[in-house]
Amino acid sequence: MEFSHLNEQGQVHMVSVGERPSTNRQALAEGWIRMDPGVLQRITAADVPKGDVVAVARIAAIQAAKRTWELIPLCHPLPIHGVQVHISPMVHRSAVRVQVSVETHGPTGVEMEALTAVQVGLLTIYDMAKALDPAMEMGGVRLLRKQGGRHGDWHHPQPPAP
Repeated sequence: MEFSHLNEQGQVHMVSVGERPSTNRQALAEGWIRMDPGVLQRITAADVPKGDVVAVARIAAIQAAKRTWELIPLCHPLPIHGVQVHISPMVHRSAVRVQVSVETHGPTGVEMEALTAVQVGLLTIYDMAKALDPAMEMGGVRLLRKQGGRHGDWHHPQPPAP
């Protein structure tokens, strides 16, 4: 088996994408954070002592997508052409869902940017509401779809959580 990020001596290196053609690429990821129903109600009403949780989490997710290459050692810096962040209550699960779509035109995909943005969005929600419910639980982080690139389009076999 050949590993793309190891050289002939078995040392980790960053794969060159310089010869790959630039194409339009998009990735969509999601995750959730479960909490006490009263905390969910306060978040949706923008009644949390630290401020507007949803607005701050949205900004944090966008910033995370833009800085993924600084956090994940072998990721390439990419021109991010768009980041869409959707944060919505899942009342039946007493949770908040964070979905992030990232777009670029480049030689490699933006899956890591979308996944990182979701994680940071969730962590920001936790940080802003932890005084109200330190037992919040994060999970379900996954790539839902990717488009573009040499491997083409891919969709997760299971649809997004209701």
